[in-house]
Amino acid sequence: MKKEPYVKDYYDDEEKDLIESMESATNKDDYAPVSNLTAERLEAFREAAKNTLNEKTTQITLRVPYTDLVRLKAQAMREGIPYQTWIKSILHKSIAS
Repeated sequence: MKKEPYVKDYYDDEEKDLIESMESATNKDDYAPVSNLTAERLEAFREAAKNTLNEKTTQITLRVPYTDLVRLKAQAMREGIPYQTWIKSILHKSIAS
């Protein structure tokens, strides 16, 4: 039986070091969650959402490899946005340039 990919299988070296450091910390208060969502990034996401809402949208069905979807979801999680919004953002950036 084939093993399903898991998000932790895609950690880069920096992420692995951070996880190891957090798990081995003796004082759990040394680490507190922070948001990488700056006011500038939040405004950029709001602008993108506004532009998206002003356009007529069409629902599509798209088949992608499971491993690609896992990676997309992990990236979206790091960015702090829903994965479908992340996919739309990537698609928009690729055709807008």
